Amino acid sequence: MKLGIVIVNWNSGAQLATAILSIAEYVTDISCEIVIVDNASTDQSLDQALLVNLPETIRLSTVLNDENKGFGYACNQGVRSCNGQYILFLNPDAFLLENLLPLIDFMDDPSNRKIGICGVSLIDETGELQRSCSRFHSPFKSLIKSLGINRLFPNLGSAMLDWDHGEPRYVDQVIGAFYFIRRDVFESLGGFDEDFFVYYEELDLSLRAKNNGWKSFYLSSITAFHEGGGITSQVKAKRLFYSLRSELIYLKKHFGFWRTLMPFLAIILIEPLSRSVLSVLRFSFLDFKEVFQAYKLLYIWLIQQLRY
Repeated sequence: MKLGIVIVNWNSGAQLATAILSIAEYVTDISCEIVIVDNASTDQSLDQALLVNLPETIRLSTVLNDENKGFGYACNQGVRSCNGQYILFLNPDAFLLENLLPLIDFMDDPSNRKIGICGVSLIDETGELQRSCSRFHSPFKSLIKSLGINRLFPNLGSAMLDWDHGEPRYVDQVIGAFYFIRRDVFESLGGFDEDFFVYYEELDLSLRAKNNGWKSFYLSSITAFHEGGGITSQVKAKRLFYSLRSELIYLKKHFGFWRTLMPFLAIILIEPLSRSVLSVLRFSFLDFKEVFQAYKLLYIWLIQQLRY
């Protein structure tokens, strides 16, 4: 099997079926299998997706979880359930816009054998090209984010907002919404670190890949769609909580206690204040409430970590 496509689903509504339809339309010249890992959805998204007619060259299977154990956990399940030489992690809020054979050919080219991970151009519902590549996050970048300095000097942040994403190039990290990786690279690295419930798992994997001699590449000649925000937009407070928690886990894992101390303090003491002030300035009580709820969850989690 040449390609395995893993889609993690959690209450994605009609988006999941749209993603499957795009695979049926554009993956026609490649032997392919789709694995949908459903994280205990309560809507009809999976049922709708299973109604899509697929060509004989595409196999579809499902993994049904009784509870949501996180995105990275589900991705690892999906890889274990398929046999593709290449693995595409595709978000339900993303879908294909063209044939993936040129991407396969690019990765098969012997001159690109050290490229372990590849991303493509992603456009949103307005047709705008998204800034989907990032620099590796670090204690310094975390600190300036918490202080809001990156808003004044974008080049200092992790997001590559200073680059228009119009040409192909090597990058530190490509976004997880369309994350194409060699299976042997993924397995050699032990897959996604399941300590990350959601967010930062692809950044962590990209950094570990780099440390083991693999490169990440942005292939601008291929385009896909990504709505952005994803299903987690349904639960904004928890989205913020998981993002902050994953950031702390990532920093501690890769940089140790002392290098992480200043950004850690900024994240838990300064950033909630700056976020709250920004919510007030926007006259958004809902945003203020969500910040409060997110940090309440974060402080509870931190207390639990200290106990153990």
